[in-house]
Amino acid sequence: MADLSLQYNDMIETENESLRERVSDLEKKALDQGDEIVCLRSTLADVLRRLTLLENAVNSRGGLSPSSTGTVTPVRNGGFRGALNNHISQLKDGPLGGSRLRQPMYHQSSVESNNSIKEIAHRSNVPTALPQRRGVHYQSTGSLHSDSPSSNSVSPVPTSPSPTHTPPPRVSPSPRQSQPPTPTRSTNSNLHFAKRWSSTGDFNNSPHNGGSMNSRLATKSLLNLNVRVQSPHNMLKHGTRDATYNEEEKILRMFLRGRPIILYAPSSLAETYDITKVTTPPQSKLKLDWVYGYRGRDCRSNLYLLPTGEMVYFVAAVVVLYNVEEQSQRHYLGHTDDIKCIAIHPNKLLVATGQCAGHDRRESRPHIRIWDSVTLNTVAILGAGDFERSICCISFSKADGGQLLCAVDEANDHNISVWDWQKGERGQRITETKCSVDTVIAAEFHPLERNCIVTCGKSHISFWTLDAGGTLYKRMGIFENRDKPKYVTCVAFNHLGDVITGDSNGSLIIWARGTNTVSKLVRGVHDGPVFSVCALKEGSIVSGGGKDRRIVQLDSQLNASGLERQVPDHAGGIRVISEGRGSQLLVGTTRNCVLVGSLSMGLSTALTGHLDELWGLAVHPSLPQFVTAGYDKSLNLWDSMSHSLIWSKDLSEAAQSAAISPDGSIIIVGCVTGHWFALDSQTREIFTTHADGAEPIQVIKFSPNGQFLALGSRDNNVYIYQCGGDTRKYNRVGRCMTERKRKRSSSLTSFLGHSSFITHLDWSADSQLLRSNSGDYEVLYWNAGLCRQVPQSSSMRDVEWASNSCTLSFETIGIWPEGADGTDVNFCDRANNKKLLATADDFGKVKLYTYPVTQPRSLCHSYGGHSSHVTAVTFLHDDSRLISTGGKDTAILQWAVV
Repeated sequence: MADLSLQYNDMIETENESLRERVSDLEKKALDQGDEIVCLRSTLADVLRRLTLLENAVNSRGGLSPSSTGTVTPVRNGGFRGALNNHISQLKDGPLGGSRLRQPMYHQSSVESNNSIKEIAHRSNVPTALPQRRGVHYQSTGSLHSDSPSSNSVSPVPTSPSPTHTPPPRVSPSPRQSQPPTPTRSTNSNLHFAKRWSSTGDFNNSPHNGGSMNSRLATKSLLNLNVRVQSPHNMLKHGTRDATYNEEEKILRMFLRGRPIILYAPSSLAETYDITKVTTPPQSKLKLDWVYGYRGRDCRSNLYLLPTGEMVYFVAAVVVLYNVEEQSQRHYLGHTDDIKCIAIHPNKLLVATGQCAGHDRRESRPHIRIWDSVTLNTVAILGAGDFERSICCISFSKADGGQLLCAVDEANDHNISVWDWQKGERGQRITETKCSVDTVIAAEFHPLERNCIVTCGKSHISFWTLDAGGTLYKRMGIFENRDKPKYVTCVAFNHLGDVITGDSNGSLIIWARGTNTVSKLVRGVHDGPVFSVCALKEGSIVSGGGKDRRIVQLDSQLNASGLERQVPDHAGGIRVISEGRGSQLLVGTTRNCVLVGSLSMGLSTALTGHLDELWGLAVHPSLPQFVTAGYDKSLNLWDSMSHSLIWSKDLSEAAQSAAISPDGSIIIVGCVTGHWFALDSQTREIFTTHADGAEPIQVIKFSPNGQFLALGSRDNNVYIYQCGGDTRKYNRVGRCMTERKRKRSSSLTSFLGHSSFITHLDWSADSQLLRSNSGDYEVLYWNAGLCRQVPQSSSMRDVEWASNSCTLSFETIGIWPEGADGTDVNFCDRANNKKLLATADDFGKVKLYTYPVTQPRSLCHSYGGHSSHVTAVTFLHDDSRLISTGGKDTAILQWAVV
């Protein structure tokens, strides 16, 4: 028994000595690198856990404990528990406290005790504490030094390789007498004091989720360090999945692209904050109220008039039914991504629309939706999983009452397929065949001949026949000795059943019914390509030019009637012409405008939209108005009540950002070249121009009192201007930039300021401080009057901010998905009543949260409509509506808050 006691003491002393050496190494690292005591305590928790498991294993194996035998020799510094308590007490006083840990002397353990420890560790599946053990990987907590002069609010991912593992010599275990019990935490152990960080991994075990706190595999807290976690070198941490909250420091840490983001909890929330709670979605919801824009720049045959008096067209992922006379809109929202084509059933009530592939391979597969234009209910969904890229053109059969539908896939082979769409909810594909290796622009069923389809595109026109067995036969159009056009751009049918096509040469051709040869060719109808041909009910033909912007009327045999009209230059070329009521025409243009009128009375603009990517959005501080600016070099002021364009201003440069002064009299527009303009909101006059750097001005913010203007640039700097008494004079105060700062106690140099481009800005309510986010996920604070960084980020936890557009803040933790990589959320905006927060993300979604969104797991309402990344969202001054802008889809969606 005495030998076993000595062996036990030697084993404990060996473990203590290893612990001392490890703590000493950590002390040196803490002093050299400036890590906080949080890192040491977190690592100590790992050591405490191992020792606790080892002690329990020893007790279970041999029935020995310092209290169970009277012959055990006391171990220096109070034995096993005394040694641990001594370590903890000394750690509390150092190394950051000023005193170093002493290194007491120990006996050297024998070879037998070493082998005994290895055997016990091997049997209990616990890593041995001997020098051969694998090094412990842990996250760097250097980013916790927010009170230090370091400019970065995050710390980089550790890049040093892990120590090479040397396996211990294999020891033959002795036969087991009984299965050792599962180690449990002792009531007098110090381990339960070691956990200071609570994590979102505890959610599944929290009482709020109805789970058990005893599952050790469902949590990522320090209590479960015996579960092997994948090294950060192999897998970067993203989003809020690995978020943790330090209850003592009142700090929340989340990860974006593997970098920890440190956020300080406000004092009002810090004491009662529970990271495992789930925030419910808000009671308020969004309803799509109005859509500004039309897709005419790259889509054809996408404008029709319905018997309800509504014109139907699409933009982004929304089909709009717009009644011009009543100034009302309805919206079909069944699609999940860009709509590329539309067709009207012969009964004029059913509508078919086709979309392209989207972000989500399952939910955004290319498909066709057939829906009722009166009830907006979906009737059938065709081809989900059958189409490859997108549906570029579709058409209902006409001679048989619309029983069939043909579609062309915009894949490499441009496959054409024919569907019996009424068979079930998914329809039945009758046949599919390769259409052309070249681009296909249009596909139309013949209005008088059953099972006849005409397709046209690059250097071809094809006449298809569908036989009774479901096979398609193709005849190519023959141009003979006539000039073969580069593109056959549009197709229509006159009252005799002849096919009429327009081409890129500006010519119109008649193909006689039932043939594939040219019957009549009329050259020079337009100067440039003919983008649209429309056969009117009274027999005449109307054609539209994409370059000359002319609408020309001819008779059924293409003889000129003398009637024509040219649309304004700002509207662009003619993209599509559709017949309206009486002599009325609906005209869609290449600059995303829709005009309504007649050739005799003239045309007026019914709606207009942006032509290129949208990024600038700002709302008026007291009126229901907002401005938008984009890469099309256009600045537009809109009225949200009348749903109309108040004025438009052509800029000399592509716009990136916009802002309106607190009194509403001045509009600031930032451009992609580093220039920015100041305009009068009434006269549209540009009265001053400035340039700050050569990179885009990403964000512009007026201070709440209107005395300062902050501009965040892509050159990593924030420029501060002082506004004059009438806000027409701007004097630069300085720039918040990256600067070097040498520490007094060492030769190391730290950097203040952002190391990446500025993404978001917020002013404090007193107009004294700025909060900024950057492209590398930094959160920095600035004294605006001095243009100096405030290094003590912890002192900013209780600042009242006039807005909350920074996506990285304690109040916006929950807007980040669990697997977010830092680019998922583009913008956020807080309602003026501070009850709601809206976000714009990279997946075409607008989301509505309850403000503040301080819980990593916060539920929300999600809304589709945009087909591209949503670039900005902003509440109107009275919070009655929300405006969102799309990137590539160029759409502006107005949502009612209900």
